[in-house]
Amino acid sequence: MSAANSLTCRVCADQARFLWRAAPLGHQVGYFECGSCGYIQTEQPFWLDEAYASPINLTDTGILGRNKDCMERVLITLWLLKARQGRVIDLAGGFGILVRMLRDAGVDARWSDKYAQNLVAKGFEDDGGHAVLATSFESFEHFIDPVQEMSAMLSRADSLLISTQLAPVPTPPPSAWWYYGLEHGQHIGFFRRQTLEYLASRLNVRVLSDGESFHLFTRSSLSEYFWLQALKRRKRCFKWARRGLASLTWSDHEALKLRQI
Repeated sequence: MSAANSLTCRVCADQARFLWRAAPLGHQVGYFECGSCGYIQTEQPFWLDEAYASPINLTDTGILGRNKDCMERVLITLWLLKARQGRVIDLAGGFGILVRMLRDAGVDARWSDKYAQNLVAKGFEDDGGHAVLATSFESFEHFIDPVQEMSAMLSRADSLLISTQLAPVPTPPPSAWWYYGLEHGQHIGFFRRQTLEYLASRLNVRVLSDGESFHLFTRSSLSEYFWLQALKRRKRCFKWARRGLASLTWSDHEALKLRQI
């Protein structure tokens, strides 16, 4: 447990000032905010073995609806990038739900996750190849070293689509913002637009953001305006984005059956 008034920011290495103590999983933990990049972070997390006894936390009741929503956003982003025929790597693949949904929609998606078990996209794991798009949904708030993690992800793909809830201004106390996730203890870092801009600049990419939860880091010239407009009209644009794609559901079934023979 930290007793310091500041610590070195895990994003930009400037000094982050002490905010308060909160109790993820009942532990007394210091929270700090960086005045340079806006990143909010816990002290060095010492409770993560306990937090990750189960990689998918018990209170995540929105997992299916969120994956459907993410699947639509991924396909729209591929459509705008003119890359629907390219490979997608889900680098925080969880149980494989998103990968299976994308393949059912006709996208060559592959699963990867250091901590979770692939339950529903078995046979379609990441093989180390390059991708047009990597995804990492609801993961960046879990990372001890966001710069290192993002750098590794962008080495795998031309663009990276993530989701993480941006912290409000002014910074809310623990009782006023559910995203601190004190009941499961897995969330240890919280971003603002200026944090995302810092990361993009450091890694020589552009960042497009909806200002709330979804953020695209890309080497392309895709217009943020067009991307946001398409996401706002997601139901209509998803139909256009999927047009002409053939579902991989049956061909995957046949391929997996042959592997068992």
